Amino acid sequence: MNQISEQLISELQKIEGEFHHALKQLVDIPSVISEQEDGFPFGKNIDLALKKSLEICEELGFQTFVDPHGYYGYAEIGDSEEMIGVLGHLDVVPAGKLEDWHTPPFDATIIEGKMFGRGTQDDKGPTLAALFATKALMNLGVSFNKRIRFIFGTDEETLWRCMNRYCELEEIPSMGFTPDSTFPLVYAEKGLLQFHLEGTNETNLRLQAGNAFNAVPDTARYAGEKLEELQAALEELEFDYELADGNVVVLGKAVHAQVAEKGINAISRLLLGLKKIGVTSITIEFINDLIKEDPFATSIFGNCEDEPSGKLKFNIGKIELTEEIERLSIDIRIPVTADKLEIVNQVLQAAKEYGLAYKEFDYLKSIYLPKDSFLIKTLMKVYQEVTGDTVSEPISSGGATYARAMENVVAYGAIFPNQAKTEHQPNEHIELDKLFTAMLIYAKAIYELTR
Repeated sequence: MNQISEQLISELQKIEGEFHHALKQLVDIPSVISEQEDGFPFGKNIDLALKKSLEICEELGFQTFVDPHGYYGYAEIGDSEEMIGVLGHLDVVPAGKLEDWHTPPFDATIIEGKMFGRGTQDDKGPTLAALFATKALMNLGVSFNKRIRFIFGTDEETLWRCMNRYCELEEIPSMGFTPDSTFPLVYAEKGLLQFHLEGTNETNLRLQAGNAFNAVPDTARYAGEKLEELQAALEELEFDYELADGNVVVLGKAVHAQVAEKGINAISRLLLGLKKIGVTSITIEFINDLIKEDPFATSIFGNCEDEPSGKLKFNIGKIELTEEIERLSIDIRIPVTADKLEIVNQVLQAAKEYGLAYKEFDYLKSIYLPKDSFLIKTLMKVYQEVTGDTVSEPISSGGATYARAMENVVAYGAIFPNQAKTEHQPNEHIELDKLFTAMLIYAKAIYELTR
């Protein structure tokens, strides 16, 4: 290992430019889900990203396979019976408001040592970092005692149909990691519950805001009556807004739903403003009475938290009021020891009072691996050796990563403690020097896991 360590940095430096070029090629593909395109389960651009990733892998010397229906692909090296898996995803969330970006979201741009673009941090950058880390080992002539398979998913930001199909049809790794979170590693992930609350719209109010369950919405536009009164109410509430094309646009702060408390929910703020001027509906009443701006929804769940994973998180990701229905789209991150059925029952009881029906959209169970397992001890040792950080402990997360898709898989980087997390936000970026350090960690981790 020491001899390999001495050579790895030099080898990674040799291929770093090639890595940046490959990452730009991927980031430049706007791989946002689109299910309306015939022949592609999640859209042509996601298929392009999958094909480009496998093309890159082939150029690096990996054997590749693509699911004939376009749900997933993989690339591997080695021929041993046991297999180590590295799981990454190629789909990204929408860019959001283009005017909030300093650079085009789908034209990767390097400024002052940072690469900007949607997917640089979540998850194209980290996935390719692990891939090129393995290439560095290959260039050094390292013999792998286990196969290494990179599994590329295409539906991570929505329903994980890619991983579900992979697990139905393909070989499952004996262990592995997904470079889609933070260092040192994540040993516990909260349960993920996404659902709609729906009821009959008996008002003339029409409204649509938010892009995704798992993102705190940063804008909510209103084009109805009482615009001047709404402006006055928002100012009284000290809520930021702007005027655009004769509409009031309430401004929030976009963050991932797993850290909803660090964001500002523009939908909640708009509904609170509307309530204040007498504009009402069942969803407005529900938010005003039970949620307001509470990212923990304590009026519904009380103080729901545990020692391994912390507090329950609650995010209103989307709202839709049409001629017929009112719909809230909600994302909850459930502590690992909490009972999902009890959580659902509490939602049902609360929603029922407002004439709202519960319709489950997706659920991913929590994961929780012992800290003394071989996988966690090995990955922690590598992280500590490379960084010298012996203070940071394995952490729990509200994020939903592919670690849930298979047994004995954990989330491992690529974001370091105290590094800016910009996933799902305008101006998403990755600091290239830190990504280089992550590559070194991944190279050494793969070396150790394949001994």
